[in-house]
Amino acid sequence: MTCARGSSDHAASYLAYLLMARYGQLVTSLPMSLVTLYRAPLTTNGTLALTISQSGRSPDLIEPIEVFRRGRGTTVALVNDPESPLATAAEWVLPLRAGAEKSVAATKSFICSLSAGARFAASWQGDAALTAALQELPEALRAACALDWSAGIAALAGAERMMVIGRGTGLAIAQEAALKFKETCAIQAEVFSSAEVQHGPMALVDAGYPMLVFAPRGPAQRGLITLAAQMRERGARVLLAATPDVAERQLTLATTGSEDLDPIAAVQSFYLLVEAVARARGRDPDRPPHLNKVTSTV
Repeated sequence: MTCARGSSDHAASYLAYLLMARYGQLVTSLPMSLVTLYRAPLTTNGTLALTISQSGRSPDLIEPIEVFRRGRGTTVALVNDPESPLATAAEWVLPLRAGAEKSVAATKSFICSLSAGARFAASWQGDAALTAALQELPEALRAACALDWSAGIAALAGAERMMVIGRGTGLAIAQEAALKFKETCAIQAEVFSSAEVQHGPMALVDAGYPMLVFAPRGPAQRGLITLAAQMRERGARVLLAATPDVAERQLTLATTGSEDLDPIAAVQSFYLLVEAVARARGRDPDRPPHLNKVTSTV
């Protein structure tokens, strides 16, 4: 099971998808209130409990890991501060080594969380190909930084609401993008799987409705491209982020040595866009109002 909040929970979602899709290991996200509020008698023996955190100081992450460890579960913390209370609570610690996160909204620690999750998955199964692709990831991230996503600035600078769409391993990136639009730009961004959006959420889409669609390589790409075309026919203002071979894209995605790592490069490009959109809206993306670096929920 995974245990995380906010951006870290999106990284946990990515890791869970890797483990389930590649290796057939079922993974669930723990509702922390089962432990902190409801005191549910969870069966923890034999469970692998993975927690991800930038600060390692949120009480609602620490207590569940303590419970799983006492209950003879295997506890692992992917945490940026290896001296934090969460690192102490877990049996095993995998430091993210992102360095100090100076902004309130996590960025580089999120990318390190995704990379660490992929490395964990590769090591668990002895996947030499994924391990080799991870060695090449820094170069792919540099390439992602160099891509021009400025077409998205004008489309989103005046937006008050929007949708962010993804699927598969890319859904975690869509989740992160929607959160960052809320945090740094004050845009009411909602995230949906491309399968979900064709149900109730479709009713929200009208002329000019902004929509960002992440379509990296992989089994989900064709369906995402088709959805983008359908939404454009409805009058939505669609920004399709896709690989260079997709002619109808508005934003270009970098590729990596593995399709499963492409979402990491995608969020690297996205962060440059969302910073520019925030500044175009007259906001400081490093210091969003009403937010703190550590959220002390129970």
